Parts: sequence; C-alpha cells; structure tokens
Amino acid sequence: MTTSACPCRISLPTTPCSLLLLTALSATLGLPLPAQAASQRPAARQGAPMVQFGNVSLSPDGQTVAWTTRGPDASTVHLAQVSTPASTPASTETISIPGAADCSSSDPTWAPDGETLAFLSTCANPSGQQGQANSNAARLAQEQVFLWSRSTHQVTQLTHVVGELQELAWSPRGHTLSFLFVQNATRHAGALDAMPPWNGVIGDEGVEIQRIYSVDAKTGAGRFLSPAGLHVYEFDYAPDGHHVAYIAANPPGENNWWTAKLYVQPILSGAPKVVLDPATVSGSLHGLQIAVPRYSPDGKNIAFIGGLMSDQGSTGGDVYVIPSKPGSAANEAPVDVTANIDGTPCFEGWLNRRVIGFVEDRRGHLLLSSYSMDSRKPAGAAHDLGTVSISGGTIKDAAWTRLASGMAFVKRGPALPPEIWAGPWDNVQQVTRLNQNIKLNPPRFESIEWTNESFSVQGWLTFPKNYDPAKKYPLIVEVHGGPSASAGPRPETMWSEQGYFVLAPNPRGSFGQGEKFVQANRKDFGYGDLRDILKGMDTIESRYPIDKQREGITGWSYGGFMTMFAVTQTHRFRAAVAGAGLSDWLSYYGENSIDQWMIPFFGASVYDDPAVYAKSSAINYVKNVKTPTLVVVGDRDGECPAPQSFEFWHALRDLGVKTELVVYPDEGHAFRNPAHIRDVAARSIAWFATNMQAQP
Repeated sequence: MTTSACPCRISLPTTPCSLLLLTALSATLGLPLPAQAASQRPAARQGAPMVQFGNVSLSPDGQTVAWTTRGPDASTVHLAQVSTPASTPASTETISIPGAADCSSSDPTWAPDGETLAFLSTCANPSGQQGQANSNAARLAQEQVFLWSRSTHQVTQLTHVVGELQELAWSPRGHTLSFLFVQNATRHAGALDAMPPWNGVIGDEGVEIQRIYSVDAKTGAGRFLSPAGLHVYEFDYAPDGHHVAYIAANPPGENNWWTAKLYVQPILSGAPKVVLDPATVSGSLHGLQIAVPRYSPDGKNIAFIGGLMSDQGSTGGDVYVIPSKPGSAANEAPVDVTANIDGTPCFEGWLNRRVIGFVEDRRGHLLLSSYSMDSRKPAGAAHDLGTVSISGGTIKDAAWTRLASGMAFVKRGPALPPEIWAGPWDNVQQVTRLNQNIKLNPPRFESIEWTNESFSVQGWLTFPKNYDPAKKYPLIVEVHGGPSASAGPRPETMWSEQGYFVLAPNPRGSFGQGEKFVQANRKDFGYGDLRDILKGMDTIESRYPIDKQREGITGWSYGGFMTMFAVTQTHRFRAAVAGAGLSDWLSYYGENSIDQWMIPFFGASVYDDPAVYAKSSAINYVKNVKTPTLVVVGDRDGECPAPQSFEFWHALRDLGVKTELVVYPDEGHAFRNPAHIRDVAARSIAWFATNMQAQP
C-alpha cells in the first residue's frame, strides 16, 4: 500500500515503487511518474541537460556495462567498458534498431557467454505477433525481445507476442531466454495500475495471470514454463539449468502476493513443488511474505528475503536460506541468516556458496553487506554507500555474476548527479561521468534521530530555500507509504522552494532498523507511529526556528491514511492533504482489490476481529477534526479505493470542516497522467498556502 520503496530495491518488475528517482513532486506526494516521464531532476542545475539513466546490466566477465538512457519520447541502449569510464555520450556505443524511431528500449540482459545482449524494445514490427490484441491491450506499448550480437553488432527481433513482458533472464547455458509474461494484457500487472472498470461477473472475468515464458534463443519458439493456475512474481534459474525457482500464488495476482509460496519446478517436465509455504512454516517467518529467490552457486540452497511487507516490490526483511530440493522442506523452517540485524536487507545474491551479499537500508544509509550462511554473522566489513539512492540496476542474474560477484547500478545523491557504478562486490567503481558538468544545488537537509518510548527513530529534515536561522518557517510533515517502506535522502525541492521545512519521518513500521522495528506497528496503525512522528516534530522544534502555528501534514497511500488519522487525534496541524488515503478499515476490507495484505498486519480478517480494524479507523473519530483537509484520489484505485476518500470528505463536509475532494479519472493508485500529477501539486501548494497563514 505504497508508492515508494526501500531505497535499495533494484529492478523489480512491478514496482511501482521500483526505485525510479523521483521528481520533487513525486517525492513529496508519493506519486511515481510514468516511465517515460520519470526523471532525476536536480534541485538546480547548470549547463547541458542531465543524462537520465534507466536499466543497467554488467557482462558476466565484469568488463562491459550496458544501460538505457531515457529521453522525453524514447530510450536507447548504450555500452561502455568498465576499465575506461565513459565521460561523454560519444565515448559510448549505442545499440540502434534499423528503421526504428521514437521508440523505447529497456532491461538489457547479458547472455552467460557475454556475446549476446537481450533487451526489450517497442521498436517492433507488429506483423506476425502471436495472440489476440484488443483495444485495451493496444494502449500498452507492445514490447518485444531483441538480441544484439557482440561479434556482428547486428540487432534481431526474437519474439512476436502480444502482452506484457518483464524481467528477462537467460538460462545458465544461454540456449533459452525467459521472462514474466501476461498474454493479451490490458493493464500492467500489479495493484498500482488503474483497475478495470466494474463490469460483468466480478472476480471471474478478465483475470490476467503472469507466468514464466521461455523462448529458444535461436528460433524464438516459445512456451510457458509455469502452469496457468499460478501467478508468478519473481523467478531464478538453478545453476544447472534443469530447474527454476519462483514465488507464486493463485490468481488474481495483485491480491494474493501476501500468501505466495516458493516453488521449484523442473524445466522440461513435471509439476511445481512447494519448497516453502509461509502460512504453514514454523518460526519467525510464519505468516509473513517472501521475495527475491536466488539459487546458491552449487544449487543446493535458495536464499530469499522474508519479512512483513506491505507491497510487492517494496522488499525488506531478513535474509533466509532453505534447501532447494523440491518438496524436501515445505514445512521446514528456513534459516534466518541475518536475525537481529539493525538494518533492512532488501536485495541479495550469493558471493560464493556459503556467503550471501545484500543491499541494506540502515538508518538512512545504504550498505553493501555480507553474511556467512554458517555463522550467521557478517562475513566482512560492510561498504557504506552513504546517503544515496541506487536504482536502475540488475543486481541479479548476469549482473550479480556467479563467477565474479559483479554488480552494476545507478547511484545518485541529493548533491550527486546520477552515474553508473560497477565492479566486484568489494570494489565498485564509477563507470560513467556523463553528468560530470551538472552542478546540483539541493536545499540543505539532515538526517535526524530521536528517541520515543523504547524506540530510536530516524527521519529526514529538509530546510527552506535561502534558510535564515533568524526567521521562523512553516513545517510540512510528509509521511511515506507502506507502512513497510522508508523515506530516503531526497530533498523536497517543491516544498523547500515554497519556504517550508519538511520532515520525512521513518516511524515504527518502517524499514531501516531491523524486522522488530518493522513489525512494531502491527495491530496498532496510527498510534505508536503517530506518537513517533509527533515526538520527531518536538525534536526539530527544539532545534530549529519552526513556527508551531503553521504546521501541516501530507502523505499518499499509508501516508494518506496517517494524514486522515492524525487530524482526528491532534489539532496540531493547521492543514492537511490526504492522497489515496484510508478512512475506514472495516469498509475498506470489502472494497479494495488487495485485502490479503491486511491479515499479517491486523492478525485476522475483518470478519473475525472487527474491533482491531475499528480501532485504527479515522472515521470513528472524525468528529474531532478541525483541520482543513484536501482529499485527492484516482477513480480506479484498487489499493485505496475512491469511496474511502469520499467517506472522509463527506464526513468533514457534514461536520462543517473545511474540505475539498478531487477525484482524477482513469487513475489507479499510482498516477500516470502528467497533467493530473501537476494538478495535485498545484492544489496542494495552494491548500497549504491558504490554510497555514500565520495566526493573528
């Protein structure tokens, strides 16, 4: 229930909350921009336009990095040698498709021998495509798989299918190429896209299933690997190429990820067998979620991330290991390799057959850490990447090479323009310097830590533009989505430009301080986490010149719920903007498209324990509200349906509280229309400016 994610999630297919680096607006309101419009805009810049990086992939020998760059209307694939960093676009090789223009390419993925690069592109010839396209499917870009040859530098189209393709992966021997595929897709897989309009027999019609599809790398002949009755979210080949491991659940896929199991299936023939079922397993993983399955180099074990997660793709938890032999461990508790770690692992890979490396979110920093499977302790010193974001990379499959432990990603910070970094795990170096002439001038920001009750809490404070400590400034509290996610180091340039301090807290329930901290708000939504936020406000008020009479709150998704709930619990906020929020957990349970996510957090369904849902429902305390509240939502939001916003707005209007509701047509939980995104920003700015005037 979020549109932001752990700041280290890398190249997961459906997120929505995948770590595109957001504009000031998307960061402030939690709104991901459309893929073609997502950018890495700085607070201020000079000179040539900034190069916008997309996906990244490192060749198996660790010598060549491939990536995509995004333009306003298209994206292209580029290559450079790790040993000779590229400083200008002319120093890179561009992969072009003859006769193609104004189309986009993504997801470059190296074959095991390093001689072929596969990638997705909309530069496809639609003739001969398999499947039946329809008017809705036509709205999706018809990507196809293309192959580039290192020896000939020629590009050929491999697939002719109709539907949505993502997460390319080569078989270990390079004979086949597999991907996740929704045949005849009418929308993007996952819960963030706009849901189909209600029509016909609900729940039985139009269910689209994502499966593993495999094609011959020479002929393009394809077949489904996974069965029609399972919706697959992520997968990995066994090193011998004879099996595939995947995380899957019964359809509909957007609802059942929270009950997904780990399967292993033979490639040639045979049914999938359950290796792990979190619903029945004993130990710390019972009833939680699993993600990122990765075979060990010897194929004997599978590592994965397990924990309390509120969204597919917003991955965080502990690193677990379980034997990979099909059927041998369906009810055996996996080994928690990182139990009691202070941070949150969110993507992992094997450095050798006994050591697992992972990207860790720890109190505002990103670390490259490694743990021994045997000792369950650090295998060496962690590498602190600092207060940065990394994105666009494929720290998986070919990029996280089984031979060289290599990795590649885009790294950027508030004052650091994006560039590609690549190399061995313990010696990652900057590969590109394409933005070396870009000068960023972000507002001042600080990582703030405070204590509340038994918790240490971290958050980010961004200062107003042209900050003068002799003046007093208003404050906006921006609550991230999730709740299992975290706010990263991203200065809020929109609010800073408007003269606000911005506090982006990571209260209990957030990633970054271990699984116990993530689970600290179970059955307690809106209470302990709100107290953490209010204590954070107390802390910064004691240190900086903040006008206590001009404080506001905003958030999207879970942040929208927290906004609605906060104004029922305190009159501290002078104005509020609730985006895609939740006002009544009881009615929400029967309205949304993802009700399975709620049970791990509330402990039972609403029909078995309505009291725990009522306890955190803002609507039950709505008569306490005095705060002017703007409410915005998409009309086809499946995660936080529009009736939740309507219910809250209707109550405020009935009670005489200043309010406004704006419903945006054809939008899901993640807004896609740039005009709508701009409109939310303009309305939010005006709402706070009007309702947070200094009191006489």
